[in-house]
Amino acid sequence: MQLSQEYGPVFSLRKGSERVVFVSGYKMVKEALVNQLDSFPDRPIVPLFHVVFNGLGRPFNPHYIIKNGVSNIISSVLFGHRFEYSDQSFRKFLELDNEIFVLSGSAQTQLYDAFPGLMKYLPGPHQTVHANYKEIMSFLKKEVEQHQEEWNPDDPRDYIDAYLSEMKKKKEDPHAGFNIESMLVGIVEMLEAGTETPSTTLRWALVYMMHYPEIQEKVQAEIDRVIGQSRQPTMADRPNMPYTDAVIHEIQRIGASVPLGFPKMGRKDATLGGYLIPKGTAVFTILASVLFDKNEWVTPGIFNPEHFLDSEGQFRKRDAFLPFSAGKRMCLGEHVARMELFLFFTSLFQRFTFSPVPGEMPSLEGVMGVTHSPQEFRVLAMPR
Repeated sequence: MQLSQEYGPVFSLRKGSERVVFVSGYKMVKEALVNQLDSFPDRPIVPLFHVVFNGLGRPFNPHYIIKNGVSNIISSVLFGHRFEYSDQSFRKFLELDNEIFVLSGSAQTQLYDAFPGLMKYLPGPHQTVHANYKEIMSFLKKEVEQHQEEWNPDDPRDYIDAYLSEMKKKKEDPHAGFNIESMLVGIVEMLEAGTETPSTTLRWALVYMMHYPEIQEKVQAEIDRVIGQSRQPTMADRPNMPYTDAVIHEIQRIGASVPLGFPKMGRKDATLGGYLIPKGTAVFTILASVLFDKNEWVTPGIFNPEHFLDSEGQFRKRDAFLPFSAGKRMCLGEHVARMELFLFFTSLFQRFTFSPVPGEMPSLEGVMGVTHSPQEFRVLAMPR
């Protein structure tokens, strides 16, 4: 090793071809950290901590970390416990379910809905969807069986325990519909609804914040001003954070995680826009057409949080904001999803600054399945 003073208060330490520079004194430290803040934004690998933390600071794919975290909320309600990020069985469930959402939007899979009698004998992605659901049901049955062994009717812990109690009450009434098969279907639906859309929206959040770092900085400035770094965000903070709230809403709008909504069916003959809709007709409401309606949004194709801010910078609601659909069949989990998005989003950007891996800026073109999700990407998360 060789220590040398090369210029003023800047020292360098050499070991072979490696070099470390030490900057001292107010003038030079300010020059490095403030005046040239864009020159030294990254962190070097520190061998001692690199071994301990297994590469802290490496690019990573946030897909299943986010999905696991979001899913743990509904899992706590359904199962009475959360799943660790290292739980490979739950990771497998998340991967199987993600594949279902991607494949279910393909043209080949939709042929099954048109010709189920024929397609059930033919190979294709619909067979993968069915096989995945079979594995998922097997995973959930183990959870139910464990609950049955531990069940105490006087001390219900979660949804499964409560359902078992109803099964016991209605065991003499087979038409009531309380059975293990119905329970499993309900669990799958709640797990998917409580996991897919919020986690997809949060992934879009990372994508757009990397594309618009100046907006990420404004969000973090508001977080620092209202919440600071010494406590976790709460829902009581949201009214005092109009800009952050506007950014989250704009992510939901432009990300359009559920662009088609879910189909409805006519209960009676109806007229819509001068067209006769016969009873029994399946009706798809294209939610994305509302979220990108040029008559409702100033810049419908551009990420613009100003869509949700008034002239004084305060948050404003928009009637055309329909990511959760509307009417009697709108998403039942809307209020929970809104809370999850605010708390996850503010917590993430309170603690980290997210940036793209050099040369790997995530695409704004999504993958269309049942949901509209980002393409897989890697990200760098720098602690603040």
